[in-house]
Amino acid sequence: MSLNVEHLRRTADTLEQAILRLAEVDSGDVLYDLYRNAAIKSFELSLETTGKLLRKALKLYGGSPREVDKLVFNDVLRHAGKHGLLDIAGVERWINYRANRNTTAHDYGEGFANETLKILPDFLKDVRDLALATQELFDAQQ
Repeated sequence: MSLNVEHLRRTADTLEQAILRLAEVDSGDVLYDLYRNAAIKSFELSLETTGKLLRKALKLYGGSPREVDKLVFNDVLRHAGKHGLLDIAGVERWINYRANRNTTAHDYGEGFANETLKILPDFLKDVRDLALATQELFDAQQ
């Protein structure tokens, strides 16, 4: 099984650029809304991509691929922790990111969007760290 984490890295790069640009404009500027929306969408896309990559990674540890595909996202994270792709604190952070993402999908309020922005720098670091760990796992399998 091969893996390419380039898409996840690309979503992280997009998120980073949106965060940087957001810091350069006033909150009343229409560009602020544009960059904020881009940052939040990149956050959501990164989470979805992470789930797909972790499912592929978990299949390397054995078990039924169908059973891995049936796991809900939080269980995917827990199994990733069990196999050392995430530490315990990392699993909890990722579960919190997922909970936030579920709320962003249903709450379109400006206040909540601005609260989401606060977690993005830590999320960005975690995405980059997980991309590296996942790539290392797949490289070791080759």
